[in-house]
Amino acid sequence: MEIRIQSTGAVMYWSEFRDLLLAQNPSELITVAPQTEEWLNAHGADVVLEGPQATGGDRYQYSQRSGVEQVDGKWYTKHILGPVFTDRAAQGDQPAQTAAEQEAAYKAMKDAEQAKSAREDRTKRLAASDWTQITDSTADKTAWATYRQQLRDITAQAGFPWTMTWPESP
Repeated sequence: MEIRIQSTGAVMYWSEFRDLLLAQNPSELITVAPQTEEWLNAHGADVVLEGPQATGGDRYQYSQRSGVEQVDGKWYTKHILGPVFTDRAAQGDQPAQTAAEQEAAYKAMKDAEQAKSAREDRTKRLAASDWTQITDSTADKTAWATYRQQLRDITAQAGFPWTMTWPESP
């Protein structure tokens, strides 16, 4: 359970809030205190409920938490589509980088990860069909050879690595 301190706006977990209250008033029995909204309000805090995840975006985005917000008198976690990039000044040996440069690097990294995953899947499919190419196999070698070549050619598909059509095995 997350708690929001009314006086400061700080958000913390129940155990942190309990420790804070114990530090302020060691004589109060907090370890078994009821974690109700009324009890929390009496102690200067609000319950933070889980808000809806952000939706939409593209394959490079995901829902990420971005603080809390009050809706109809109750506090909820707030989510946005991310990642969020901002221009960055040079720091030490790190050069300055624009938000667009960071985003391009991030997308290239995600594309490379997806391509690696697709190639690993292809390798497993090829390995699973190796038996068809041994000399004493009764499989239709031509059909299986065609299938295996289609697997090897998967990286040439227009949608690679995100939207490929895997060939059907014979």
